[in-house]
Amino acid sequence: MEKEQLEKLASIQHDIWAHWQKYLHSKLKYSEYEKDGKTYACYILDAGDYDHWEKQIDTPYSELSEKEKESDRDQVMKYLHLIK
Repeated sequence: MEKEQLEKLASIQHDIWAHWQKYLHSKLKYSEYEKDGKTYACYILDAGDYDHWEKQIDTPYSELSEKEKESDRDQVMKYLHLIK
């Protein structure tokens, strides 16, 4: 694989990761708590979202819903032209 193609794919992979992180962060709720006189910040994920993603992690692609498959296909379309 030539270096230019590798860099293009790596850039797309970063965009895919950043897209996921932006989505994930939009689902988190900010909270603070105190312990031993210090204030700590934490982000809390709704249990329903957590359970959904845990199930998705354990589900083979072939068993995903059509909507979930389409989301994966959309991500592949970002780089498919580079590997044809």
